[in-house]
Amino acid sequence: MPTIEFEGKQIEVDEEGYLQNLEDWVPELAKIMSEQDSQELTDEHWEIINFLRDYYEKYQIAPMIKILVKEIKKNMGPDKGNTKYLYQLFPDGPAKQACRYAGLPKPTGCV
Repeated sequence: MPTIEFEGKQIEVDEEGYLQNLEDWVPELAKIMSEQDSQELTDEHWEIINFLRDYYEKYQIAPMIKILVKEIKKNMGPDKGNTKYLYQLFPDGPAKQACRYAGLPKPTGCV
């Protein structure tokens, strides 16, 4: 099984890089994952990552892109709740990439 080395420990991930144990997540892991994607996390990224973590805590599911856009629009307004904005932040797929950085499972409905 693939792993990410973090603070001298091996953190298990699946073949796509999603954490096997959600309890392993800490913000520094998101930074490591984003660096592996040659991406720097900004405050805008963290706003979405934290939103996803809160959403998962509330509903116990990682939302697919359609629901993610709708919920962000409802909570943060139309400037952020649209696919163009989210793809600028997470070009590999807003739901998939942001959920991976947030330490959540792969969203339902994502191929």
